[in-house]
Amino acid sequence: MSQLEAEVKRAIKCDKLAFLASETEEAQEALQKLSALYGNARTKEADVIIALGGDGLMLQTLHAFMGTGKPIYGMNRGSVGFLMNEYREEDLRERLQSADITTIHPLRMEVVDHAGYSHVARAINEVSLIRQTSQAARLKISVDDRVRLEELICDGCLVATPAGSTAYNLSAHGPILPISASLLALTPISAFRPRRWRGALLPNRAKVDIEVLDPLKRPVSAAADHTEIRNVAKVTVHEDSEVEGLMMFDSDHGWDERILAEMFRY
Repeated sequence: MSQLEAEVKRAIKCDKLAFLASETEEAQEALQKLSALYGNARTKEADVIIALGGDGLMLQTLHAFMGTGKPIYGMNRGSVGFLMNEYREEDLRERLQSADITTIHPLRMEVVDHAGYSHVARAINEVSLIRQTSQAARLKISVDDRVRLEELICDGCLVATPAGSTAYNLSAHGPILPISASLLALTPISAFRPRRWRGALLPNRAKVDIEVLDPLKRPVSAAADHTEIRNVAKVTVHEDSEVEGLMMFDSDHGWDERILAEMFRY
């Protein structure tokens, strides 16, 4: 547990809870029940933000409250729910008091598009580059200003955090990273040449530059979680260590255990 996590856990109050829910019937029903039991404070006044839905809502909530110091506790009212805790209506404040807290540092994506405009977005899971047409993308990859791959012909590639290593990264056959690992996963998506390249593990302080070769003929889009920029020319990715988000997990089923279970599931 980091110093920030320890300080937050010592100082956490659970008097004022704010509930946010997705639009599904199941999540809205949970919102009504929990609000009746525990009240529903304004998010600015809340001690803890409770997200009711799936992983998509959890990511949106983390983005919305990144850097505020407010911990986010999710309860699964969606489909996958890897980032969520089990939904139970009873003893919620007791669960929050004993919950473990994990600090998240997002990735910062800096994009220059075909027209020369710059864009910035943050990602909690991953930054991904994907071909926009039927033609494969051609990418040049540099790490800390040193070219490591002159040309990667592929459907795309991604840079994933430990938090995102079990999401798109895992589907692309990238490695699962322990949540406390100071690493990033650089993973190709359907690599054609070099066909045998399976990606790389990088220190979380690394800066990754991805240049799109032949961008007009072979256009590429870049996405930081839910934020997509099309027709990109160059993408720079690095961890934004100055920005923090706080996630809460039940102490008997924390994130370390979830990720470890995923490693032995396949």
